Amino acid sequence: MSNRLADATSPYLLQHAENPVDWYPWCEAAFDEARRRDVPVLLSVGYSACHWCHVMAHESFEDEATARMMNTGFVNIKVDREERPDVDAVYMEATQAMTGQGGWPMTVFLTPGGAPFYCGTYFPRAQFQRLLQGVGRAWEQERDGVLEQGGRVVEALSAPRSLAGDGPPGADELDAAVRELGREYDAVNGGFGGAPKFPPSMVLSFLVSQHARSERQGGGSGQAAEDRDALDMASGTAGAMARGGMYDQIGGGFARYSVDAEWVVPHFEKMLYDNAQLVRAYTRLWRATGDDLARRVALETADWMVRGLRTPEGGFASALDADSEGEEGRYYVWTPAQLSEVLGADDGAWAARLFGVTESGSFEGGTSVLQLRADPDDRERYERVRTALLAARDERVPPERDDKVVAAWNGLAIAGLAEAGALFDRPDLVEHARAAARLLVEVHEVDGRMRRTSRDGRVGESAGVLEDYADVAEGLLALHAVTGEPEWVPVAGRLLDVVLERFPDGKGGFYDTADDAEELFSRPQDPTDNVTPSGQFAAAGALLTYGGLTGSPRHREAAEAALAPATTLARKAPRFAGWGLTVAETLLTGPLEVAIVGPEGAPGTAELHRTALLSAPAGTALTLGDGTGQEGIPLLEERPLVEGAPAAYVCQGFTCDLPVTTPDALRERLAGVRG
Repeated sequence: MSNRLADATSPYLLQHAENPVDWYPWCEAAFDEARRRDVPVLLSVGYSACHWCHVMAHESFEDEATARMMNTGFVNIKVDREERPDVDAVYMEATQAMTGQGGWPMTVFLTPGGAPFYCGTYFPRAQFQRLLQGVGRAWEQERDGVLEQGGRVVEALSAPRSLAGDGPPGADELDAAVRELGREYDAVNGGFGGAPKFPPSMVLSFLVSQHARSERQGGGSGQAAEDRDALDMASGTAGAMARGGMYDQIGGGFARYSVDAEWVVPHFEKMLYDNAQLVRAYTRLWRATGDDLARRVALETADWMVRGLRTPEGGFASALDADSEGEEGRYYVWTPAQLSEVLGADDGAWAARLFGVTESGSFEGGTSVLQLRADPDDRERYERVRTALLAARDERVPPERDDKVVAAWNGLAIAGLAEAGALFDRPDLVEHARAAARLLVEVHEVDGRMRRTSRDGRVGESAGVLEDYADVAEGLLALHAVTGEPEWVPVAGRLLDVVLERFPDGKGGFYDTADDAEELFSRPQDPTDNVTPSGQFAAAGALLTYGGLTGSPRHREAAEAALAPATTLARKAPRFAGWGLTVAETLLTGPLEVAIVGPEGAPGTAELHRTALLSAPAGTALTLGDGTGQEGIPLLEERPLVEGAPAAYVCQGFTCDLPVTTPDALRERLAGVRG
């Protein structure tokens, strides 16, 4: 037996490096070996924070008898879905098509040519062993049927598909999306649909943007009520998530999802991509409402990201595991006795009432997940108790951390931290965003192309996919908007040039992999949002902002074309187009372009800049310069100071109003923008 995972950069693959299974990483050598031995390929896909991936590993992949069956009858490939989202995407599509569902671990049997012919997810050991025997017999005795099944799957999934509409969503489609979301909204518990409930980060951003457009327009007789509903749904969902067990009430940050409809019991892994997006969503909600809870949660989540996920190189790790000491959630749950042991009898009883910790428990074994359904009546006591509980929890065995840096998710983190740092006057958060940006530019960008991952400062071999280019560009442009540092704009431009040259599908959309990427049995393309913005909608947002800064019609037109699927999704499935709809809201304003010019550090410059950050529509192409126009940003060219004083230029399509020089005048100008 020769396990080939010891040199992997993926922590998930390294978790399997000592298995008795003869694992290959995803590579052509594995398929060559399958052809040589004339056996099927067993593809196992998962990720390091996945609870059921660990369960299947302990039950089957660490079991000598099961491993012998795998090694004898198959060539076995282990894939980290976070490192190879392209491989995950095409085989997940096959799994969903063949079984009606999907999930991780994903277990797929392939022909030596890579065609899937049997798919599933988690299998208990006895069932998995029977499956291995059954697939082995089918391969030996019913080969023609197996190959025909694989061929049919490949043919079906390779057929052209499109969600294209007649153009980007307009106001009617965006308003229709709010009505459809209203039909799916859980008015009692917040969120959309039933259990399990995932954090709808992108939908929250859309609802806040849609409400802001209504406010600027003054609303109509029926429209005003509808738009108030948009903000109500956003606030209701954000508040319910923040007060339930899915939010870490003493450490900050959100778990992956809630297993119930009331946001009580989470699936405990914490993902960078969720928390990065939620920092931005809660920050934008605070900007719209001034809500103290939104501000607190945004900052606590940002601080947890820095404390819990930041790597020595300045990037952000992918995730924290759901398990510790072999048990899901053990690190996070409490009993009344444990609270009293840490806090004493009086504070322990008070904390139990405050956090909903009962003798019967809300989780397993009489333990409870902490909730905060109402604000504490004694804030000083709450802070003392929270600090003590966090210190005590720090003494527990923590969950494992997947410390690989994923480019796309770090792009999301840069955007979230930059906006939160600027709006909440936390320059340390902006600096963390800046450090992550440097890592991506200096380590992940290799010969003008983006690599997907790095670990310990060493870049991986996996090519960047569309979301890597798009989300990194988005993050760099957000960082530029809050710092005015010009160097981030040309980097974003380089990345977007690759998007326009290497990813187009010829119909106005984009594939998820480049035209020179490894060829799989189908080229992945999914314009719908999932746990992160789809690569296509993320690209649309970055292209639109970059076009606003540079006046490039090429980038704007590409953004408009890429938003076409959101037109169809707006009326049918807006929950899967939240980011596309958010970008479409931006498009309705032009997008707006705002140039702030003034000496760096001058009070007037800072005040105008902050006013723009607080008052301009989300997605505004915002830039900052000293009035000389030497930054290389076209939007700043020929934008001088006004009689030596700092000024703000508000533009649409590079056509600008007369400059204003006071925050009040800028605020009034921005309030008058029509979408």
